[in-house]
Amino acid sequence: MTDTSPPPPPTAGNLDYRVAHLAEHLASGNCGELGVRLELRGDAVLITGTVPSTQCRDDILRQAREELAGHPVHSDLLVAGTASPDHGEDLT
Repeated sequence: MTDTSPPPPPTAGNLDYRVAHLAEHLASGNCGELGVRLELRGDAVLITGTVPSTQCRDDILRQAREELAGHPVHSDLLVAGTASPDHGEDLT
C-alpha cells in the first residue's frame, strides 16, 4: 500500500531560512542597493522597496516565487521614475 497523502506544509523555520536566503541573494544583486526588504506575514511573504526598472521588479518576483514556492508572495515594489521631465516646473 502506498501513501498518497499530500506532503506536509513547509514549517515556519524552513520559511524563515528560505526568506533569509532570498534576502541575502537579492542584497548581493543589482537591485540590492535600493533597499528591497522581505517581511514574513504569517505564511506569506511581503516584498517592499524601490527598484530601478520593471525588469528588475519582475526578476525579483520571479526569484521570490521560485525560492518561496508553496507560500504566497505579495509585492509592494515601486519602480523609480528615471525619465526626464516632459515639461518645466511652474513655480509661480
